[in-house]
Amino acid sequence: MQFAFTEEQQELFSYVQEFCDEKLKPFAAETDKAHEYPWDKVKQVAEMDLFGIPVPEEYGGAGLGFLEWAVIGELMSAACTTTGAVYGAHMLAEYPILFFGTHEQKEKYLTRLATGESIGGFGLTEPMAGSDAGSVRTTAIKDGDDYVLNGTKIFITNGGDAEIYVVIANAQPERGMRGITAFILEKGMPGFEFGKNEEKMAYKSLSNRELIFNDCRVPAENVLHKPGRGFQVAMETLRVGRIGMAIGAVGLAQAAFDAAIEYAQVREQFGEKIANFQLIQMHLANMATEIEAGRLLTYRAAWLKDQGLAFEKEAAMAKLKTSEVAAMVTSTAVQVHGGYGYCSEYPVERYMREAKLFEIVEGTSEIQRLVIANQLLKDAPRPQ
Repeated sequence: MQFAFTEEQQELFSYVQEFCDEKLKPFAAETDKAHEYPWDKVKQVAEMDLFGIPVPEEYGGAGLGFLEWAVIGELMSAACTTTGAVYGAHMLAEYPILFFGTHEQKEKYLTRLATGESIGGFGLTEPMAGSDAGSVRTTAIKDGDDYVLNGTKIFITNGGDAEIYVVIANAQPERGMRGITAFILEKGMPGFEFGKNEEKMAYKSLSNRELIFNDCRVPAENVLHKPGRGFQVAMETLRVGRIGMAIGAVGLAQAAFDAAIEYAQVREQFGEKIANFQLIQMHLANMATEIEAGRLLTYRAAWLKDQGLAFEKEAAMAKLKTSEVAAMVTSTAVQVHGGYGYCSEYPVERYMREAKLFEIVEGTSEIQRLVIANQLLKDAPRPQ
């Protein structure tokens, strides 16, 4: 992997950084406190043509790679965690259509997602199917030229606000996991409704709603990939989703570190700036080192994806490392702020609450360790 970005990449990142500094960062706290989906920020991201970074130009995208998408997502998350989360969740609908969709499906749905005309969501998690993704109970029974969906999804990011969804259901429950099938749904389809928006510890303006299917008829042409291949769609999507979570965690950790180092240089105790205290310097050094380690793991996973190489283990490593780094860095940033860090006047209080999300969603830290270990054992040489 090359560690130096090209001149074109650097120009793109500078362009995005300027947007983040001017349009996102100054309003991040206000966006969170609004308790409303950040449509104004979403529209600005769409106007910047950032939603389709890894999508081919023929489908409205920029034709770039997942490494560029990762760096942009990190910059966005560091500036405004809410907007960064929307950006990452959007890819969970965009990617499976890009990877598995037919030309017709890409023209109809991917183009709208890539241009930002429509926002996307991914419906996998259910009340009884979280880490155990193979236990999906939402059914999709074939009826003529349609499938009839019944069931409920929970904790769906962008749920209710997104217009296009990739939904995982079981078309042949008697076959268990082998009956799982992926579908493309649109908001407004008869029988497709939305339930409560979860009240969460953090990300107050990010929608996480139930998707409710009550005899929802979906045309067979909206099957994504092939019938019975939905588990493959889900797992492939989660691999990329782990990179998405990692970039969000890195961005959040970077924001917390920036706040801590800025505060340390102005806060005085015992007649001098606390940045001069060795213990504070040790905190800052540890934070910076861990952030850089997580960032490099994340960029490597995205780079491997762009090279067409296996990246499942690396994506899981990136997600695991960065989620735990975010937890450590945000907690330490609060500690550096002392009593002020516990007050909502300072952003590190919010950052610490937001960090916990990354150890849970898109596969808990425990699941990531299982994924990594399984891949290590699979690749290990067999004893003679």
